Amino acid sequence: MVRTPNLPPPAPTGTGADPGRAPGDVPQRVLVRRRFLRNKLAVIGALVLCGFVLVSVFSEFVAPSTPHAYDASRTHAPPQRLHFADTDDGFELGMYVHGFEVERDPETFANNYTVDESTKIPVGFFVQGQPYEMWGLVPMDRHLIGAKDPAQEVYFLGADRNGRDMASRIVYGTRVSMSIGLAGVAMSFVLGLVLGGISGYFGGRIDNLIQRVIEFLMSVPTIPLWMGLSAAVPREWGAIQTYLAITVILSLIGWTDLARVVRGRFLSLRQEDFVTAARLDGCRSGRIIGRHMLPSFTSHIIASLTLAVPFMILAETSLSFLGLGLQAPVVSWGVLLQEAQNIHSISGAPWVLLPGAAVTVAVLALNFVGDGVRDAADPYR
Repeated sequence: MVRTPNLPPPAPTGTGADPGRAPGDVPQRVLVRRRFLRNKLAVIGALVLCGFVLVSVFSEFVAPSTPHAYDASRTHAPPQRLHFADTDDGFELGMYVHGFEVERDPETFANNYTVDESTKIPVGFFVQGQPYEMWGLVPMDRHLIGAKDPAQEVYFLGADRNGRDMASRIVYGTRVSMSIGLAGVAMSFVLGLVLGGISGYFGGRIDNLIQRVIEFLMSVPTIPLWMGLSAAVPREWGAIQTYLAITVILSLIGWTDLARVVRGRFLSLRQEDFVTAARLDGCRSGRIIGRHMLPSFTSHIIASLTLAVPFMILAETSLSFLGLGLQAPVVSWGVLLQEAQNIHSISGAPWVLLPGAAVTVAVLALNFVGDGVRDAADPYR
C-alpha cells in the first residue's frame, strides 16, 4: 500500500491568491498600506492632499467667482463671516453673510468697512453666478457656493486692492501652483533617474562627467541661478509659454539630489549577485537597470518624489514673489503673494497673506505623506 504524503491544501482559485506564495504570507503592498494607515499624520496629509487635487481639477466650479471679476467699490473688503442659522427672529437654518457699510476716509481715500447686521445676503450651494468655461471647454455658470442672488457678491476671505475675491483667486492659484510642482517633479525625476543610473552603473569617465555637472549646479547659489535662468525667458511670451519655461527651470535645478541618491544605490547594487547573474545570462544593460536594479529601491524613489513636490511648489512661489516667475494675469500662489510686498496692504488688509497659508498647508501635507510613505516602505521597520 502506497502512502501519499500530507501535502498542504492547494491555494484557492479565483480569489487572487498567488500559488507561489506560502500560506500566511502577505504581499508587500498590503504591508506598506497597513503601515501607512497606522501613521495618523500621513493619513491626514493624504486627505488634505486629495482635497487640494480636487480643488485643482474643479477650480472653476469650486471658486465662488471668477479670478478676474472685480468691484472697484469693494477694494480691500474684509472677510465676511458665514452664519449657518438666523437667531434674530426665532431660529431658522440657512447660510448667510452680513453686508457692509462703506465710508471713504477723506484723508487717505481708503474704504472703511463696518458690518451692517440689518443686511443679510443669503448663501447657498450650487448657485448661479459668474459664467465660466469648465476646463476651457464647457460653458457653465454654477458654483459650489456663493450668493443666491447672482447680482450680489460675497467675500469669504476678503478682497484684494482691486476688489477681486481672494477665495476665488486662491482656488484658481491652487491649480497653477500644484500642477507646476507635479510637472516639475516629473521632469526632474526622469533626469535624476536616467543620469544617476548611468553614472552609478557605468562609472568611469561618464560618472566623473555627470558628477562634476551635479557639483557645479549644487555649488551655484539658488536665487542667482533662478535669476539667470528667468532672465533668459522673453518677456513677450504668453502665459502658457512662461508656465512651461518655469517648469523647465525648476526641473533643471531639482534633479541633482535624486541623481546623487540613485547613483549611490547603483554603485552598491552593481556588485550584487543577482546583477552579476543577470549580466552573465546575457541581459543588456537597459534590462538589468530597469528590471533588476530599479525595482530593488522603488519605495525609496517614491518617497523622494513625494518629498520633492514641496520644493517645487516653494520654488515657484519664491520665483513669482520675487517677480522672476509667473506674472499677472496668471493666478498662482506666488503671484498672489506679490501684493504682500506692500506694507500698506498688509497693515490694512492682512488677509492678502492667506495664499501663504495655502502654501504652508500644502507643503506640510506633502511632507507628512512623504514621511509616511518612506516609513511604510522601509523593510527594516
